Amino acid sequence: MIKVFYGNDRQKTQAAVDKILGKDYEVIEGESISRDDMASIFYGTSLFGDSRKILLKNLNENKECWEMLPNYLDTTHDVVVWASALDKRSVVYKALAKKGANIEIKEFTLPVKVDKFLAFNIADEAFAGRGAKAVKMCEQIETTDDPYMMMGAIISQVSKKLEMRNKKAMRAIKILAKADMDMKSTAVDGWKIIKIALLEIGQLK
Repeated sequence: MIKVFYGNDRQKTQAAVDKILGKDYEVIEGESISRDDMASIFYGTSLFGDSRKILLKNLNENKECWEMLPNYLDTTHDVVVWASALDKRSVVYKALAKKGANIEIKEFTLPVKVDKFLAFNIADEAFAGRGAKAVKMCEQIETTDDPYMMMGAIISQVSKKLEMRNKKAMRAIKILAKADMDMKSTAVDGWKIIKIALLEIGQLK
C-alpha cells in the first residue's frame, strides 16, 4: 500500500499518517536517500518481520528518487509518502494517477478565505471599463489569495448585475463561465485566466 499526502495543513496530514500507520513506524527523510536506497525501502524487510510501516517525507525534493516512485507501487509494505508539494502537471503525478487502485493521492489544505468586498470591487472596476485597474488589484493579492475562490466571488457579483437586467452582464457572465471552465480543465495559472477575463469584460460596450 502506498499513499501520497500533500498540502499545507500539516496537522491534518499528521493525523492521517498516524491513523494509517499507527504510532510505531519508520521515518525516512527523502532528501537524504539515493536511487540505490529505493529498493531497500520499498522491498526490504526489517529485523522485526517482513511487513514494514514507513513514513517517507519530502521525497519530491529529491528529484532522482521522486521520479522512480511509480516503479515501486507494488510494495507489500504500508508506505505513506508525505510530499511538501505536488505538481499535477508533472510526469510523476500523471504516472501515479494512472495506477488507480495501487495508490491513493490525497491533499490536506487549510481553509482558504477570500475578501469578497475586494472581489466585488475588482468586478466593478472591470465592469466600468477599467479592466487594467482590475488586473492591478489582482496582482496585489495573487500570491496570497486563492484564484478559484476569487473567480467564484467575481461571478457572484456579476450575477447580481444580471439580476438587475444590466445589458453587459450576460456577455460578462459568458466570459467568466469560459474562464472558469479553463481554470478547471487546463494547466494555465488561474490568476492569468482571471486577468484575461477581466480585461475582456473591461472592453465590453
